[in-house]
Amino acid sequence: MPEAPGESKAQTTQTKAAPTKTTETKTAEKKTKTTASTDVAIIGAGPVGLFAVFELGMLKIGCHVIDALESLGGQCAALYPEKPIYDIPGYPRIQASELVERLGEQAAPFEPVYHLGQRVERIERGAEGRWLLETDGGLRLEAKAVVIAAGGGAFGPNRPPLEGIRDYEGKSVFYMVRQREDLRGKRIVIAGGGDSALDWTLSLAEVAAQIYVVHRRAKFRGAPNSVARLQELASAGDVVRLVVPYQLHGLEGRDGQLEAVVVRKISGEERRLEADVLLPFFGLSMNLGPIASWGLELERGQIAVDPETCMTSAEGIYAIGDINSYPGKLKLILCGFSEAAMAAHAIHARVRPEETLHWEYSTTKGVPGQSSSGQS
Repeated sequence: MPEAPGESKAQTTQTKAAPTKTTETKTAEKKTKTTASTDVAIIGAGPVGLFAVFELGMLKIGCHVIDALESLGGQCAALYPEKPIYDIPGYPRIQASELVERLGEQAAPFEPVYHLGQRVERIERGAEGRWLLETDGGLRLEAKAVVIAAGGGAFGPNRPPLEGIRDYEGKSVFYMVRQREDLRGKRIVIAGGGDSALDWTLSLAEVAAQIYVVHRRAKFRGAPNSVARLQELASAGDVVRLVVPYQLHGLEGRDGQLEAVVVRKISGEERRLEADVLLPFFGLSMNLGPIASWGLELERGQIAVDPETCMTSAEGIYAIGDINSYPGKLKLILCGFSEAAMAAHAIHARVRPEETLHWEYSTTKGVPGQSSSGQS
């Protein structure tokens, strides 16, 4: 996926790296032939995958984590890092980027190895009941168990059918916003009529020089409060202007830098909007990607699991978070956290069959590198 404003490539050397501001993690080299072995391979470095690192670590189970994105956080970090989340216990309000940072800090004492910017293409049975994973980056990873925490699966933007748009992507056409400050003082065209288009219009109105909101009809599909606020800003006429009913028609610029966006009505009438940035918000296309070919039982495009252990139809492969399905499933981050804990305890018996698991609360057990008082 093209980079968004403010997005930088994650470090991918074998030395210590820092995918978040305060979290040191081990990151394995990518795009070279690498062979490794671990207790558990976690596919997905979103919030639920990161919490699985913690839960497994508390049981003294080591992990390698693979993610197709170049940084930690999954869809939270890639799609809405500056949006608030309201249903995380203990946090009345927390930005997605901060939640990812906190989870990275929580996982760090257990020294997971991250393989970022790589997609798992194949999983097959290896010797002695182990699983062998292969990525498009040349990694061959052997694991006693696998946890799939891949969210909605592979996702990408619904790209508008504009000639030459790929030449502008990552330079002046973006499908997500990482840091709105990067757009301060810019002339922006936002295309779309849903919540993402409205939310970013309301947010960027505080920093942009001009925002044109292009939609194919005068009625918007977003939350009523957002629509009302958008109409207020448009009526004021200072920063936000509605361009309806128009659709994107063409791009003008050079060397990847936009100069204008051409829009057109169904009748053929055109307008030229001088702009520095185009943000098309036409939703995401999501699919399971290679996961669909791994032979796991699926239900309506999700992986069927045992609700007691989160194990899939394949012995030793577990699925947690939005990727799984079972009766009564709720697609909430906090439910994914619970599933991570259940899967970790089920995995312990598989990877440590000689050990008896004695239940201990974290207040009794503690975390590596921290004293019982919570001080490092």
